[in-house]
Amino acid sequence: MTTAPDRTDFDVIVVGAGYSGLYLLHLLRSQGRSVRVVEAADGVGGTWFWNRYPGARCDVESLEYGFSFSEELDREWRWNERYSAQPDILAYLNTVADKFDLRPDIQLNTTVTSATYDEPSHRWRVRTRDASGAGTELSAQFCVMATGCLSKPKSPDIAGLGSFAGPTYYTSSWPHEGVDFTGQRVGVIGTGSSGVQAIPLIAEQADHLHVFQRTANYIVPAHNHDLTEDHQRAEELAQRRSNALDCPLGVAFAATETNQQLSTDLTPEQRDAEFERLWRRGGLVMMLAFPDLLLEGEGNRAAAEFLAKKIRERVADPAVAEILTPRGYPVGAKRLCVDTNYYETFNRDNVTLVDLTASPIEEVTPAGVRTGDAEIELDALVMATGFDAMTGALTAIDIRGRGGVELAQRWADGPRSYLGLSIAGFPNLFTVTGPGSPSVLSNMRLSIEQHVVWITDCIRYLTSRGIASIEATEAAQESWVAHAAEVAEPTVFPRGASWYTGSNVPGKARVFMPYIGGVPAYREACEKVVADGYSGFELTPA
Repeated sequence: MTTAPDRTDFDVIVVGAGYSGLYLLHLLRSQGRSVRVVEAADGVGGTWFWNRYPGARCDVESLEYGFSFSEELDREWRWNERYSAQPDILAYLNTVADKFDLRPDIQLNTTVTSATYDEPSHRWRVRTRDASGAGTELSAQFCVMATGCLSKPKSPDIAGLGSFAGPTYYTSSWPHEGVDFTGQRVGVIGTGSSGVQAIPLIAEQADHLHVFQRTANYIVPAHNHDLTEDHQRAEELAQRRSNALDCPLGVAFAATETNQQLSTDLTPEQRDAEFERLWRRGGLVMMLAFPDLLLEGEGNRAAAEFLAKKIRERVADPAVAEILTPRGYPVGAKRLCVDTNYYETFNRDNVTLVDLTASPIEEVTPAGVRTGDAEIELDALVMATGFDAMTGALTAIDIRGRGGVELAQRWADGPRSYLGLSIAGFPNLFTVTGPGSPSVLSNMRLSIEQHVVWITDCIRYLTSRGIASIEATEAAQESWVAHAAEVAEPTVFPRGASWYTGSNVPGKARVFMPYIGGVPAYREACEKVVADGYSGFELTPA
């Protein structure tokens, strides 16, 4: 069902037109529902619309990142590389929007400023603002936040940032026309995933590149390569998707490919041989080397030493290699970065690594960046400073539930959610890959699909039975939050100052936000809730 452009009342309002929003629209329309997708950008794609910086690409393999719901789409689309670059992923999502005729129900250039639950009508009142500044109120029985986990850029807290005389670029909102750094002195602040991807390509253009590093990250190679037709056969895709469903990370790494022995049961030589095998394979599967790798102990320390050895092998200057070696947190506590030629970039004569632990940034000046040691003159500045992850895009909207309670206030001490899908006190509001779900610790495409199917099936169940509202109970929510914390506690994940815990945002509560119990266990928990008649939810008849 395609809705008229001037309509304001809907069955469902979806916020965001990335992977989640597009699939939600497709499934909800197939149920005959009126849907409006509201998107701030002037195109579809979500994070892949905004993040256009040099080297931007996915760290999940392309063959596992495409939607699984359409065999026809599988036959028609061909991925170019093992790890797709941003332009290819954006082209794919535009193809999806066109093939399934989704654009008529997507309202672009429109920001959602507030969403308020109206208790008497059991409907959400959603206020929007378009590019001209004009506001409109939409309403729907259900509101689905498909706003993404890494979509709210973090504002860098650096003195004098606005005083810099040259251009300042943010990896999270890169100019669509691109940037030419030829002949320029460039500074990059930030060495997380975005910085790791952008730095090698910026170094190839710039006259000189200064990389300002506060925290060294653990990095594994992509070993990217072109894909052939054989890689994309239907049988290959089916096997990969089957393997991914059974993998804790939701990637196509079969159980038979992993070492089932504990790291402590092996000799150092045997451990190194396994690490080397996975290093040569490339990608995030290094995290699955041993069942105990993500626990603090001998296996994790062995992984840290192996990765440190690889840095020493790839970086010519021992002093630079030492600065690039992570310290003070275990492997996995911060998200592993997947690189192409990152370490080799520091062997270039036109690249200087600035160690901010030894000499912090004091301020940005009109001429460049002043550290405790010197003022470094620059022509351009690149900020790869990350996101207010998991919750930032939600709390940026004035969301108010029953009794006018603000979501931002409810989450002041950390997010609390039932399954990452629903929040007590906010009936008929769903979140896709919200805090308390595997989300960023999994293949996002797989987790998005699972959530979208769960949400749309739930809406069909409710409407077919004349249910006016569904709301997570406080008891079920608190039980799930406690379970998620219990599962995370023995692991390394809560141990680092990372965006997983909100540590990168000043003033944000420090809570480990994703669910680390694994994709299969999480999926089973969601299925049990449904099998038990939506246990943990209060259903109110119309």
